[in-house]
Amino acid sequence: MKHVKITDESILVCVYYGLNGERLIRRGHKLATLLDCPLYILTVDTKPLDAFDAEKSGYIEKWTQLAEELEVEKFIIRDNEKRPIQKVISEVAKENNITQIIVGQSAQSRWEEITKGSFLNVLLKEVPFVDFHIVSINRPIEDEAYGTYEKGVRAYVIRDIENYKIVFTCPKSEALEGIFFKEIGTDFDNGIFKFSFANKINEITIKEGFVSNPHLIHSILSPTQ
Repeated sequence: MKHVKITDESILVCVYYGLNGERLIRRGHKLATLLDCPLYILTVDTKPLDAFDAEKSGYIEKWTQLAEELEVEKFIIRDNEKRPIQKVISEVAKENNITQIIVGQSAQSRWEEITKGSFLNVLLKEVPFVDFHIVSINRPIEDEAYGTYEKGVRAYVIRDIENYKIVFTCPKSEALEGIFFKEIGTDFDNGIFKFSFANKINEITIKEGFVSNPHLIHSILSPTQ
């Protein structure tokens, strides 16, 4: 839902990793409500969206839902970004006429390699036309929901007669390419498979090598002729 701008203020919340992202977003929403102005959220990553690990994908999904709940003006995801992050923040701020930016105090250690100097000092030089709010946050606690999976590996889901199964070598037939996160402590291929489709990160459950919720991909993988 687009915000009818009454004041000249616009707020941008920069989030990267961790449970503190929600805290920063809610802080930004509170300030935007007080100022009656639009709120934007930005996250930047050097990897493409479909290569995000389970943890990052989980946060993206949570932040997307939160943005919808709070009726945020726009949730901006800049993936596969090779430029310095302060350059990206500056560009987004200019494009959306941002006047205030909210970042976490631990941003220097959490955002991808910035410079050898202070992240905030570099950002102040790059984006001199806005006011900054530095929110003190603790180091994020590992999300237990994603601590039960091994490191993701490249995998493919293919049609197998009436079912869909996961394979780990590139097949010649039509397939969904994505990342498979295997459950820790299982001898079977149990876990979650994440893939990019229609500009979104999608997730399906794998049980003993087969997709347990095939209706989610039935329209994507056409039946074998």
